[in-house]
Amino acid sequence: MPPFFSSKSPKAFPLIISFFISFGALAQQALPKGQALVFAYFKGNGQDGLHLAHSQDGYTWSALKKDSTFLRPTVAKDKLMRDPCVIRGKDGLFHMVWTVSWNDKGIGYATSKDLVNWSAQQFIPVMQHEPEARNCWAPEITLDEKTGTYLIYWATTITGKFPETQSTADKAYNHRIYYVTTKDFKTFGDTKLLYEPGFNSIDATIQRDGKRYVMILKDETREPAQKNLKVAFSNNLLGPYGKASAPITGKYWAEGPTAIQLSKEWLVYFDKYTERKYGAVRSTDLKTWTDVSDQVRFPAGARHGTVIQVSQKELDLLLKQ
Repeated sequence: MPPFFSSKSPKAFPLIISFFISFGALAQQALPKGQALVFAYFKGNGQDGLHLAHSQDGYTWSALKKDSTFLRPTVAKDKLMRDPCVIRGKDGLFHMVWTVSWNDKGIGYATSKDLVNWSAQQFIPVMQHEPEARNCWAPEITLDEKTGTYLIYWATTITGKFPETQSTADKAYNHRIYYVTTKDFKTFGDTKLLYEPGFNSIDATIQRDGKRYVMILKDETREPAQKNLKVAFSNNLLGPYGKASAPITGKYWAEGPTAIQLSKEWLVYFDKYTERKYGAVRSTDLKTWTDVSDQVRFPAGARHGTVIQVSQKELDLLLKQ
């Protein structure tokens, strides 16, 4: 150990304490005053529903309600609530979509004003028209703030599509990202292809970065194995998105990305599902990435979810549950 940090040095402990106080202060400054972060996630197979955790710095997360469910799934044949995506809508409500089954042709949807009390759940049959569709996985919502239109997108395998990337591995799934648009979650546009990256892809999430949009998605290729996260950019929410980048995650399998910008720093969280824990990478320019998985702490068993910013008042209500 260098002399600066030697336990024999009388200056060591004040300096170390000062360092951690300064680091904590910097972390707190990343969030506006009176704001907090909430992470929506599932556990197990998603059978018990929505779980929530909170954080003040984006690195240390604590489960809410003793890690019990905030909403139990009631729709679709399998009644699962996997991969919950929650955003705040233009109407001030929280809108949530989720995976209802491993092999259904629709997704779940519900709203809430406070993340505690939820509307009746709905099943949206986004791929019901497609006879060869096998599934609808990991739906997400992104709001076009200029038009007030919501983009709902997810991954589906349509048997016979994209034969150039077809494999017999992973039950022969060969996903691409599809979407619908809506302004009111009552009427929806036609289902269309959102992104064809040239590989089996799932778990897309889209964030606005100034005047452009960044899509973070999983390369699901099994042979040879990729199982990593990549990014692609577009000047428009509906695309076209450019060529996917090199992997931004390391030599481990990662999925279920969710991202947030804190001050000038982007944090992308993801499920290191083969290791049964959460990881993260950070960047200031969305080009150069640093793995900070050893710095984040999530509730045990947390799976694919989304991060959202809430007010302290909203968090106080959640803390009372």
